[in-house]
Amino acid sequence: MSELHVRPDMASQPQPAAALPRSNTPIVPKNSISGRALVAVVAIMTFLASLTLGGVMMIRTAAGDWQSDLAREITIQIRPVSGQDIDGQVERAVELARETPGVGEVRPYSKQESSRLLEPWLGSGLSLDDLPVPRIIVVRLAPGQSADLARLKALLDERVAGASLDDHRAWIERMRAMAQTALFGGLGVLVLMLAATVLSVAFATRGAMATNRGIIEVLHFIGARDSYIAGQFQRHFLILGLEGGLIGGVAAILLFALARVATNWGRATASGDQLTAMFGNFVIGIEGYVAVVAQIVLIAAVTALTSRRTVNRTLQAIE
Repeated sequence: MSELHVRPDMASQPQPAAALPRSNTPIVPKNSISGRALVAVVAIMTFLASLTLGGVMMIRTAAGDWQSDLAREITIQIRPVSGQDIDGQVERAVELARETPGVGEVRPYSKQESSRLLEPWLGSGLSLDDLPVPRIIVVRLAPGQSADLARLKALLDERVAGASLDDHRAWIERMRAMAQTALFGGLGVLVLMLAATVLSVAFATRGAMATNRGIIEVLHFIGARDSYIAGQFQRHFLILGLEGGLIGGVAAILLFALARVATNWGRATASGDQLTAMFGNFVIGIEGYVAVVAQIVLIAAVTALTSRRTVNRTLQAIE
């Protein structure tokens, strides 16, 4: 029988070891209970924040429209004066208003129309013939032009007895203050939402680290870099933040769309007209949608950065 001879050079060479199976299991489980709970919390926070943001934008738009309408409209009030013909005083005030540069439309209210303005406070069916009901003249300014209201006021005081001019400046200031209050209140709510999101992510990250502390310590002591371990958590929570943010943001956008459809259906009713007059058509516009998307990205970024910071602090404590 022939013998097998081993070459000396082959015997001296190390034999390759069998390839060990590599595990791609992430450090943080993807479908854990804490992860699903965090998605729900982020979705709720994003939904509420989007509603707050959309509400603030609608109130700001409605307040801007109100201010624009009031700024283009002034009111002349003619009070009855003893010994003066009020109809003649109304005609004289109308002529002065129409002669003022920048005035586009002048509409005097009749005695019956002026009396109907008091019905919300006095009720209907009352005889107001014996009451000194003032007459109202509505003056609308021409678009893009300004009128010399001080000169018109001086002429009314000089030539029309019992006349007074109201440029609605007090109402405009109140609306501006209301819009600013709503804006700052909405920003305060958004800050609280972000703070609650940060706390939720911090607790969820600590819970995930407590569950996987043994694995993290082993990786840390065998030489795994802290940036690698923190990156695993950051990537995990970034995905959770994006998922929750998308759920909450899309739900808010759908709610605004449904509110707009419902408003269009009820526009012919008194309540629908009142809601439209107060809040508009529940349209947040392109700016609103961009703001909601930016908010989703912001919440996802806050979630990822919060988890990374929490992991780094925990790793420093292990050292």
